[in-house]
Amino acid sequence: MPAPSGRASRHWFVTGASGGLGRHLTEHALRNGDRVTATVRRPAALEDLRETYGDRLTVEILDLTRPADVDKVVGGTLRSGQVDIVVNNAGHAVVGAAEEMTVEQIRDQIEVLLLAPMMITRAFLQPMREQGGGRIIQISSVGGQVGIPTHSSYHAGKWGLEGFTESVSREVSDFNIHLTLVEPGATRTGFASALQYTTETTVYRDNAVGRTRHYLETADESVFTGDPAKLAAAIYDTTRHPRPPLRLTLGSDTYSAIHAALTERLTALETQKDLAESVAFTH
Repeated sequence: MPAPSGRASRHWFVTGASGGLGRHLTEHALRNGDRVTATVRRPAALEDLRETYGDRLTVEILDLTRPADVDKVVGGTLRSGQVDIVVNNAGHAVVGAAEEMTVEQIRDQIEVLLLAPMMITRAFLQPMREQGGGRIIQISSVGGQVGIPTHSSYHAGKWGLEGFTESVSREVSDFNIHLTLVEPGATRTGFASALQYTTETTVYRDNAVGRTRHYLETADESVFTGDPAKLAAAIYDTTRHPRPPLRLTLGSDTYSAIHAALTERLTALETQKDLAESVAFTH
């Protein structure tokens, strides 16, 4: 399918495009006339889109836990031409008490949720700076602002991504490079069904960990209010805005949870004002 006339085609690089939000973003960009390099772990995942959009879609196989593969795919994409928009979307969650998680599970969470987006972001900064600008979209989560039991490693990755992105956004704003953190809530993407679980221990079975775990194990995504197609459209719209937001909170559940968390944090901070000021040298 050719690009619609009258609009300049842009080039996207999207990780984790096999399904969920990544696929919706890929399809939305293609439908609006852009080109997409989409990374997947299942080669046939986007075959239907490739048949529809032809050479405007390039599909690359990528395992984000393999730094050499990341370098190879990103390098090849950059050699093929200018990339205007990068979307770090790939991710998953390990559910369980921190004490139950293996070292391998913790490392996997940090590698996929934090280290890979950091490396991909860094790889595109120089080309974007030299071409006069670009957009980097980091798919964070309500879990990048709000902590719940069973998600300690997931939160470590997402909170780390938020801090990294906020810092880098201030480093590169002079170069017309804009970074946006997208914070979705409960969205019907199949994410819940793909959760990985630790080996449960009896000591955590009847407390907050066990209750949260049971809820997630039996969750019905039909109650999730987030429409991934609408999320994709909202994200796409920010890439057309000359001054996009640093954080894009999507979902009424997300807004309420983050608002409550920030209010609680600010209230706690205000109670410590006198103590904070008391540790200064007395002149």
